[in-house]
Amino acid sequence: MNLLHKIGAGSAMFAASAFAAMPAWAQEVAEEVAPVADKGDTAWMMVSTVLVLMMILPGLALFYGGLTRTKNMLSTMTQIGAAAALAMLIWVMWGYTMAFGDGGNAIISGFGKAFLNGVTPDSMAATFSEGVVIPEYVFICFQMTFAAITVALVLGATVERMKFSATMIFAIIWLTIVYFPIAHMVWAGNGYFFALGALDFAGGTVVHINAGVSALVACLILGKRIGYQKEVMAPHSMTMTFIGTGLLWVGWFGFNAGSALEANGSAALAMINTFVATASAGLFWMIAERLSGHKGSALGFCSGIIAGLVAVTPAAGNSGPFGAIVLGAVASVICFYAVSILKPRLGYDDSLDAFGIHGIGGMIGAIGTGIVYAPWLGGPGGDDFSIGSQLVIQIQTVLATIVWSAVGTAIAIFVAKALTGLRVTEETEREGLDLGEHGERAYNY
Repeated sequence: MNLLHKIGAGSAMFAASAFAAMPAWAQEVAEEVAPVADKGDTAWMMVSTVLVLMMILPGLALFYGGLTRTKNMLSTMTQIGAAAALAMLIWVMWGYTMAFGDGGNAIISGFGKAFLNGVTPDSMAATFSEGVVIPEYVFICFQMTFAAITVALVLGATVERMKFSATMIFAIIWLTIVYFPIAHMVWAGNGYFFALGALDFAGGTVVHINAGVSALVACLILGKRIGYQKEVMAPHSMTMTFIGTGLLWVGWFGFNAGSALEANGSAALAMINTFVATASAGLFWMIAERLSGHKGSALGFCSGIIAGLVAVTPAAGNSGPFGAIVLGAVASVICFYAVSILKPRLGYDDSLDAFGIHGIGGMIGAIGTGIVYAPWLGGPGGDDFSIGSQLVIQIQTVLATIVWSAVGTAIAIFVAKALTGLRVTEETEREGLDLGEHGERAYNY
């Protein structure tokens, strides 16, 4: 999402000084041509922002919480909520200026808007249409929820054994050295990947590959849960997970359609793609289960839904509906085999399959976007669009994101380990983190 130009307090002060030397009629003309936020676009972006918040609390908290064991339900939900809340505070202090502030370079933006310096209710942020703006505070809030859910997604690989204090330290460092730079590189006008022409409508690289790869690195350094692959660690409440899945799907319309930054045809395209890609993926996961000799399961349906949502995220406004259907189906089947075959064979303990679904699904979606963008496949690309050249850009962006995420996550985890010890004691892990870390139970029976 490109923040082409933002009208801040600094520009307002410059304009005011210029107006002082202008005749009255010239001032009136200048005021007439100043961009004014459209109330419809503004209202849509406010709704979209709240929808993304709903994806975190209660959506992701219930989805992840239901997948854990009873003794870790509250710990999982608390880590997600607290990490998201911390991300929101960090975002307004230094995250926003690093990702979308004025100036800077291809890696990070400048620090001129640290602590939202210069941002006022009159500040405007540009959209993708010339002359169309929304209040900058709204744009800040919308992007803030993306940062919050991304760090929360990483925790799906580390629950049931990582200290709460370690989670907080990790979140601060990870957001600063991993998320903010990648968000800038992909979505800011002077970002490295944006300048290359990378297609990422709503966060295939920024959110899903970033979170998925980070989740894999984090769980490898953290180590396996006690009894992993020896004891049954089945979800304690598929009901909770199913409710969380529904909330995630509904909230994802704010995530995807909101990334158009306007209430227009691009948002409508993202909306229908979020419907059909997800529906396709949910069903194809169950088909893959049947073809593998298993029953089609509720867990499989929920997993497929998330895989489809992940895959369509970068393609939401960059694909036609039928391209989105194929993309969702392909991603779902590949994610199924990554979770059911690859993970057990390699033996890594990605507790809730954050890498298997968000990492793998994000890679498929990001690379696949370079194909479904083609106009002859129903995508919005121009007549001169070349799949081959776009795929090179998409793959380059994916590989660079993988490396950046892996290195940054390793740094964040080792710092958290040095400061907190990283992992709970064996006694706490066996007892459950609900009691050991928070002194309470999810259920009193």
